[in-house]
Amino acid sequence: MAITADTLAKLKKCSQGTLTTQLFRRGFRQQFLVGLTPLNPKAGPFAGEAFTLRFIPSREDKDWDLGDLKKRGEDNMQWEAVETIGAGAVLMIDSRNDPRAASAGNMLMTRMMRKGVAAAVTDGAFRDGTEIAAMDFPTYCRANTASTRPAFHRAVAMQEPIGCADVAVYPGDIVVGDADGVTVIPRHLAEEIAEAGVEQELREKFLFTKIDAGAPLWGTYPADEATLAEFEAWKREGHTL
Repeated sequence: MAITADTLAKLKKCSQGTLTTQLFRRGFRQQFLVGLTPLNPKAGPFAGEAFTLRFIPSREDKDWDLGDLKKRGEDNMQWEAVETIGAGAVLMIDSRNDPRAASAGNMLMTRMMRKGVAAAVTDGAFRDGTEIAAMDFPTYCRANTASTRPAFHRAVAMQEPIGCADVAVYPGDIVVGDADGVTVIPRHLAEEIAEAGVEQELREKFLFTKIDAGAPLWGTYPADEATLAEFEAWKREGHTL
């Protein structure tokens, strides 16, 4: 199923609360990546297709060379993922919710940013947090750490289903993020969620004006028939997001 630029643009206009509400109405109770925060909250919202990378625990005979942390010849999956991911995609890393070692650092982030990647997300930690926080590139993690990845992680697979912050992520799912966090949308629902989400955002923009002016919650939020009629009249006046 093709995902249009228009759909992605609409999803970027939707808050995390709106997206999760629309998903909940369709039976998805938890698609928000709980506990992950942006290193640079001002990097702006993003929406793109998931490109997945999976880690397992590292092991001395695979990830260490006489204790010098030299990368062995076969240990290139992380680099392969960074070089393979395309512009507009979102790197989603399954670090097993383990922040003891970095899922990546500023060099890999810079490489992806220059390629036009939309964002990078891990349920573990990134390193070089100060440098990444200064980049105009959305990055989300559980923590910042200085420890190098091979101390605890080995990259073993890409573009297969993973778990990230205990949310199932399939390659090609649509990932949407902003300063509040990240939500994963099943690909087949992306267009539907985008349309309904934009409508919800516009309606809540109107309802906020009423609540802010002193209207009670009952009958306003959620809106009753009279309030919905007011909303439709407000839209006809030309109000948009």
